[in-house]
Amino acid sequence: MVTQVVPSGISGRNRRLLATLHRSVSGPFSVQEAATALTLSIPRTHRLLAYLADRGWLLRLRRGLYSLVPLEVVHAREWVEDPWVVASKLYGASSYIGGWSACEHWNLTEQLFRDTVVITTRQIRSALDEVQGFTFRVKRTKSDRIFGIRSVWRGRTRVNVSDPSRTVADIVSDPSLGGGIRHVTDILETYFEGEYLNEDLLASYVERLGNRTAFKRLGYLAEMIDVGSPAFLQRCRDGMSSGISLLDPGLPARGRYLRRWNLRVNANVSLERHFS
Repeated sequence: MVTQVVPSGISGRNRRLLATLHRSVSGPFSVQEAATALTLSIPRTHRLLAYLADRGWLLRLRRGLYSLVPLEVVHAREWVEDPWVVASKLYGASSYIGGWSACEHWNLTEQLFRDTVVITTRQIRSALDEVQGFTFRVKRTKSDRIFGIRSVWRGRTRVNVSDPSRTVADIVSDPSLGGGIRHVTDILETYFEGEYLNEDLLASYVERLGNRTAFKRLGYLAEMIDVGSPAFLQRCRDGMSSGISLLDPGLPARGRYLRRWNLRVNANVSLERHFS
């Protein structure tokens, strides 16, 4: 049985400090940020935050990182922070929500994923990170590849998310970020049929990523599901590399070779169509 944590009584002074935190910070915050807001020393702040967390007024996300429990919450264990807000704090300003998580945000998919995809320039220890029961699928990128990003509000916190075209560029570059090539195909079809379609922007993003294999996947899938203008398909052909690549690098290297797009089609993503 899980014991419910009900916020318990605190002294008048500590209540005033807690009120200051509610006015001064939003989303997850570090000990240093709290110390600055409260004008307290780091050791004193450490003790205060641990005290408030023990009494259910704060949520300890991980060592040195806390989040305020809304004052209207009765049982602290019933409340969780927004995973996007947690991710933005963990991985910094040079990170963004991408992949299938961004697809959900832009309504490019109806499928729901438990994990949150985060792209960051920070050094990472593992491709999977877990905080407060949330799992983050993390991928490192170079600083010059932080582009095509929108800033959106999540409560009182602004969070970076890839725009629709950048989202598609990312998942054709790395299909695992889109849940595999079959799901990527569905997302691509929704993108081309929806309000966010911008062929020039999409192609320019793929060019900036410098992954010429992505042009192979993008052109093949667009041609297969019968979307994309002739000019767009030609741009994909002009941009693709000459070697043989896998349609889905996450699957075994088997299947027919498609010379038109220099692809080994190692996944069945639609009704059978053949190109010479």
